[in-house]
Amino acid sequence: MILTGSQIVEEVRCGRIVIDPFDEAAVNPNSYNFTLSETFRVYACDVIDTRKENPTELIRMVDRELILQPGRLYLAVTRERIGSNHYAPTYAARSSVARLGMFINLSAPLGDIGFVGRWTLQLYCLHPIRVYDGMRIGQMMFWRPSGRIELYHGKYQGASGPMASQIYKDVQKQFA
Repeated sequence: MILTGSQIVEEVRCGRIVIDPFDEAAVNPNSYNFTLSETFRVYACDVIDTRKENPTELIRMVDRELILQPGRLYLAVTRERIGSNHYAPTYAARSSVARLGMFINLSAPLGDIGFVGRWTLQLYCLHPIRVYDGMRIGQMMFWRPSGRIELYHGKYQGASGPMASQIYKDVQKQFA
């Protein structure tokens, strides 16, 4: 079952959901609107190799804004630290953002129970779009799990900035 907005507020107050900083005005009927930070990461190579760490460049907004270009993947990050040891989080773009032709998540909306950190967003747009530091860009939902909970302890735990893919660690093990 998905948590309602009022239940999200209660779970934050009780410490079972972390949203820091928390703004009660960002609570929706069944989600929380999170905001965009000023820091981005982009891949700096022509071919991304899944078997090795790929070079990236860090980009920061200028005057608290950045124009995203079509055809380029931007790894962005939430301003908020979000997560829970009790609920499974999922996220999506706000519908107002999606209506601009911007994707904030290409295919990985499910977070793990036990992850707490700043979420890396995969921004991709169909048209040039100007984004701003602190804009409400997406919404986080929380789902009540069924069964025994095993907390996440993976390679992205505690993220504090936009993180590039670390799939190479998995692929190297798989082919070792």
